Amino acid sequence: MATTSRSSLKRYYDVNGWLFVAPAIALISLFMLYPIVRSLILSLYSGRGMMLKFSGTGNLVRLWNDPVFWQALQNTIIFFIVQVPIMITMALILAAMLNNPKLRYSGLFRTMIFLPCVSSLVAYSILFKSMFSLDGVVNNTLLAIGVIGEPIGWLTDPFWAKVLIIIAITWRWTGYNMIFYLAALQNIDRSIYEAAKIDGVPSWGRFAFLTIPMLKPVILFTTITSTIGTLQLFDEVYNFTEGTGGPANSTLTLSLYIYNLTFRFMPSFGYAATVSYVIVLMVAVLSFLQFYAARERR
Repeated sequence: MATTSRSSLKRYYDVNGWLFVAPAIALISLFMLYPIVRSLILSLYSGRGMMLKFSGTGNLVRLWNDPVFWQALQNTIIFFIVQVPIMITMALILAAMLNNPKLRYSGLFRTMIFLPCVSSLVAYSILFKSMFSLDGVVNNTLLAIGVIGEPIGWLTDPFWAKVLIIIAITWRWTGYNMIFYLAALQNIDRSIYEAAKIDGVPSWGRFAFLTIPMLKPVILFTTITSTIGTLQLFDEVYNFTEGTGGPANSTLTLSLYIYNLTFRFMPSFGYAATVSYVIVLMVAVLSFLQFYAARERR
């Protein structure tokens, strides 16, 4: 009798459990799994607009011979290699500074640093374009203090356009990563530092050999999320260049190229889907390598 009751109760909870998660599974299937499968199928077709025909690996051949794709891939990799380490390092340094109990107005500084990541994207794009224009405040300030002899074409020079994008992304998202580091630092037992200090470990040694190892999970998380965000970089480039990825495709990223292939030019849905799987592959490989590297250091 007791066994029968337990079996009935187990079936009751199993059924109700599935009913509870069914809406979430349905939404995930509709808005995540279906687009993934559909885009994979679409990548096997080529053509313009809705006039599609099966091409098999034809889009891969086109990808290999497409100079614009290689330019976009190169730009995306440059942004990843340069921007992610800068942002992660700055976030960690700022968090360590704000974690100092002797620092006054730390709450104000924390809010000021975090504020850009919750600001309006359009507003901050307009602000940056105004600040970094030929007669903007940045050029005028650098000219006034003698750092440069003539205004820098932040939006017209290929090199400086990349620099501007990196500055904008770092300014916007450093505070987001800083919050994670600050929360982790505040959860570290202060007695560990006190014991190390009594043993004569200098401040840099406590940071390098105590703080950094205890922050490994947070460093891994912020590195992966920053990597994914940078490889999918779209908003800043689109707003700064009005979707062109200029000058001369110097800031064109893979995400913006996919957008242009789908909406800006004559739609090429199959080829755009193929390019999108390059981003998926890069994210998967880099995330695996980061997880593997973090595991090996334990």
